[in-house]
Amino acid sequence: MSVSKIGTLTIGQAPRSDITPILEAALPEHVTCVHAGVLDGLSEEEIAARFPVQQGHGVLTSRLLNGSAVVMGKPAVGAAVQKKIDWLAAEGCQIIALLCTGEFHGLNCDGAWLIEPDRILPPTLNALVGNRRAGILVPLESQIASELTKWKGAAIAPVFAVASPYTATEQQIADAARSLEAQGAEIILTDCMGYTGWHREICSQHVELPVVLSNQLLADLLRNML
Repeated sequence: MSVSKIGTLTIGQAPRSDITPILEAALPEHVTCVHAGVLDGLSEEEIAARFPVQQGHGVLTSRLLNGSAVVMGKPAVGAAVQKKIDWLAAEGCQIIALLCTGEFHGLNCDGAWLIEPDRILPPTLNALVGNRRAGILVPLESQIASELTKWKGAAIAPVFAVASPYTATEQQIADAARSLEAQGAEIILTDCMGYTGWHREICSQHVELPVVLSNQLLADLLRNML
């Protein structure tokens, strides 16, 4: 498969200045990258109206171009993700990488190879961790319940800590890392594409645990496909 054009799709606004440099560093010079976002062109008021948080349903968080974070209801986001996938495929993207570790059921893509991190990261990281306890860093407290189902394939049940990659301070990131270590974690896994090398560095300054970035794993996968 000779690839000359790929697409990335964030559930926030594109381009993601925190993620795209990591991905673009993995791309050969001949590959063009089209960046799209579910929230492109929308104001915060429009986002709140189109993607309301509903009781009993999952939530997602992402980043806007101005650097601020938004929290959205997952059902509405899922429908919008499919529309953006269709648009990227129509633009001629041969590979489309979803820049979100959330679970989306029933996505499909005609004419392009769709990469869904949620289908790749849990089994890959469970195999990496083996019979050790993983510490999962998540953006929102309300996501932990669904994370327990997501990581059910782990040999040893993981532990969790919360620190938003978009709004948490350095101290809050450090506290989350120490919390995971205190709960018996032997490795930290970041379950959101928004965590960057800055977050990994802070964790490494406060705990002696390896830290795995989900966006770096995605970049390495793309590098090997191109």
